[in-house]
Amino acid sequence: MGLQAVVERNEDGIATALDILTQAYGDRVERGQALREQHGHTTTWLRNQPPDAVIFPKSTEEVQDIVRICATHRVPIIAFGTGTSLEGHVNAPAGGISLDFSQMDAILEVHAEDMDVVIQPGVTRKALNAHLRDTGLFFPIDPGADASLGGMAATRASGTCAVRYGTMKDSVLALKAVLPSGEIVKTAARARKTSAGYDLTRLMIGSEGTLGIITELTLKLQGIPEATSAATCSFPSLEAACNAVITSFQYGLPVARIELLNALQVKACNAYSKLSLPEAPLLLLEFHGSESGVTEQAEIFGEIAGELGGTGYTFTTREEDRNKLWQARHDAYWAALQLRPGAQGISTDVCVPLSRLAECVTATEAKLAELGITAPIVGHVGDGNFHTLLLVDMSDPAEIAKAEGYVGWLAELAISMDGTCTGEHGIGQGKAKYLERELGAGAVGMMAAIKRGIDPDNIMNPGKILLPAAGLA
Repeated sequence: MGLQAVVERNEDGIATALDILTQAYGDRVERGQALREQHGHTTTWLRNQPPDAVIFPKSTEEVQDIVRICATHRVPIIAFGTGTSLEGHVNAPAGGISLDFSQMDAILEVHAEDMDVVIQPGVTRKALNAHLRDTGLFFPIDPGADASLGGMAATRASGTCAVRYGTMKDSVLALKAVLPSGEIVKTAARARKTSAGYDLTRLMIGSEGTLGIITELTLKLQGIPEATSAATCSFPSLEAACNAVITSFQYGLPVARIELLNALQVKACNAYSKLSLPEAPLLLLEFHGSESGVTEQAEIFGEIAGELGGTGYTFTTREEDRNKLWQARHDAYWAALQLRPGAQGISTDVCVPLSRLAECVTATEAKLAELGITAPIVGHVGDGNFHTLLLVDMSDPAEIAKAEGYVGWLAELAISMDGTCTGEHGIGQGKAKYLERELGAGAVGMMAAIKRGIDPDNIMNPGKILLPAAGLA
């Protein structure tokens, strides 16, 4: 079910490469069925497509060796971080090798005076911030899941702090990658800006492992703010909540985080996280700065919210209170699953210009009600980005088809508003059919030309982003 690119399987090449790789890497080449299925995991209705083996490299040089062997025998290679991607990114439609980077998790260099860090791709965002705590610095990109930073770069991830600190494209200064040929490339130096040639760093960011394998990252860090305050405010409608967001930015309020939860999601969070928030559209905010600054920012937002019908506005600088609220937001997925026990949660996201946000979110909630789909809404609304989590009975083909139809409707709605079919989840397999509709044939053709030029045998994560009609091998 769902649209998946058809990619030819190379049986003889896979068998030969596996024999060579097993001789070279021994028990780090795993072929167990359960492990392979875990590495083809996909939290969509796309069927699981496991690789033929999983290998655990420990260095850039080992990745280079594995890629050269696979390239010689035209065997697909799929990079795997922690498996938290949402659009079939780690599926192996033509089989091949999954490279699991869990053993490449070293923090190589911390340059506190330059506010940057050099890491291997298997480092997770929580592990990095724990390591940095005593330096007074932190890495702000927070997609919710404790994802690997290599995977976050490959999918151009963002999250709750993107409204102030940007996304992965803004936080990666340079990277090292192994190309399909086996060549190792460095895309930039540690300098904060450069005009030297093509921007290869950002070419690799968001390429979803289709152009090469990221083996090292240089990341920009931020100073831990002197003070932080968190606030909550309920609204009579989704439109009023979205208008409060728009007004805040027009006012120039430097919000660090601003999250929207619709009434259904608030209900789920109350039950799961033992909160007592009003079951109405809710904004959850965070302000960073000086002690007086965060208080002033919170008070200004309170005035804006009040003018738009906001009620129950509260803010706090107490760390334990802030952590409880944000933990509830990060647990929203698990909370939502309790609304329909036994159902699978299928998450999808879109992003629209801020001026169209209220219209898009309101239409989305109405469409879900019309279709009878249980699907709470959350959003990083400071960026115009929001998510719906569809609770689907995966044993019911009619229900799956209805849910898939809704995802298509939402993607088309966002595109019609000059938005995107995915603000942060990526294209993978699940949204490949919307890419040309969003960007046009010329842009997709240019992507295909880049892919063919770098990966003529289509061994790097084949079947993702670009459909077979793009003319790939």
